[in-house]
Amino acid sequence: MPRADRSASPTVAPAPLLVRLRGLRPSLSPAEDRVAEQVLADARAAAALTISELAVAANTSETTVLRFCKRLGLPGYPQLRLALAEESAQPRASTAKTTDISAKDTIDDIIAKVSFADASAVEETAQQLDRDALAATATAIAAAKRVDIYGIGASAIVGIDLQQKLHRIGVMAFAWNDPHIALTSATLLARKDVAIGISHSGTTSETIEALETAHNRGATTIAITNFPVSRLAERADLVLTTAARETSLRSGATASRIAALTVVDCLYIAVAQRNLRRARKAVEETRDAVSSHRVS
Repeated sequence: MPRADRSASPTVAPAPLLVRLRGLRPSLSPAEDRVAEQVLADARAAAALTISELAVAANTSETTVLRFCKRLGLPGYPQLRLALAEESAQPRASTAKTTDISAKDTIDDIIAKVSFADASAVEETAQQLDRDALAATATAIAAAKRVDIYGIGASAIVGIDLQQKLHRIGVMAFAWNDPHIALTSATLLARKDVAIGISHSGTTSETIEALETAHNRGATTIAITNFPVSRLAERADLVLTTAARETSLRSGATASRIAALTVVDCLYIAVAQRNLRRARKAVEETRDAVSSHRVS
């Protein structure tokens, strides 16, 4: 499959403004990111500010605020204020709470914050997931001779889950979390194969290198990441984005893992659907194979 034409605008499901903004943050300039920080801290308050007031609050210029609007695909500042006001009025937004954990939080607070972050990650990921990219990815996997999946650290957990699901329905899939083995495997791929790189940040160098190697061998390359403007996404033919808000305890990969698993589940079902009879037969046979290992 040829590399996707990046000059063309992909078909993307409508995504909330703040979800798009979080995904774009790594690509913003320092001044633009200060505007983003003000907006994300309190969208309702930001919507009430004039362009001059927001510029002062972000310690930047009105020109930077206008450039920030353009980066979000908005023609000007009035459209940004309107979008922020509309989004702030949504039920989920009005009950939103910070998901960062403090030393004073009770167990109830922890449960509320974690469940809110996880539920938001699933809901917002599903809302903004590119339907065309998902369908094209499923079609490529269903027709592939072999599927390689690359992920390091917490992303490896997601990769193993995807590999197990695909293998269960008869797709020849392998998940690699060792960078050297990933590279050697990617080197052996060919045109009818598929390679999938998983990285929340889209900046994991080992995953980027493996995916790029697979692309150079002619394989169709897929990126699963939270940031559509990232090095990993640039090296992929198709990009499936998540929408997760991580906390300062990022190393735990909490909401990001849930968001990526949501994409994996959608992808698995879409692949199975392309040959439903074979998938159902494979699931039944594999279920029977392990049935004797379950306590009655």
